[in-house]
Amino acid sequence: MSVETHSSTEETGIEDLAGELGESIARTEEYAAYEAAQAKVKESEHAQGKIDEFEALRQEFMLARQTGDATQEDLRKLQRAQQELHEIPVMAEYLEAQAKLDAKLEAINEAISDHLSVDFGEQAGGCCQD
Repeated sequence: MSVETHSSTEETGIEDLAGELGESIARTEEYAAYEAAQAKVKESEHAQGKIDEFEALRQEFMLARQTGDATQEDLRKLQRAQQELHEIPVMAEYLEAQAKLDAKLEAINEAISDHLSVDFGEQAGGCCQD
């Protein structure tokens, strides 16, 4: 067996394991709760309206900040809109589910990274590292 063939087979095996890991993650309680909470947010007209409102305010604030016209009042208005959004029960449930999923993924990242000389999650998700 040539080194090239062995390397190719090994890479395929690693990719297969990665696929199995993804499937296993998708079967976790944390992922299921996240997907269910996300679906509730998408189905909630109230939440969607508040998301649209917040995004519009955020865009206005970002433009004002780029031109140097952003005020403290603009920031407070944006923060109030975000707080109102986060207080909607389906949104609060979604944010909690997202935090739990993030914690699960961080634990998985640490388990993988323990065997590597790099932070797997950081390397897998990032572009240019200093």
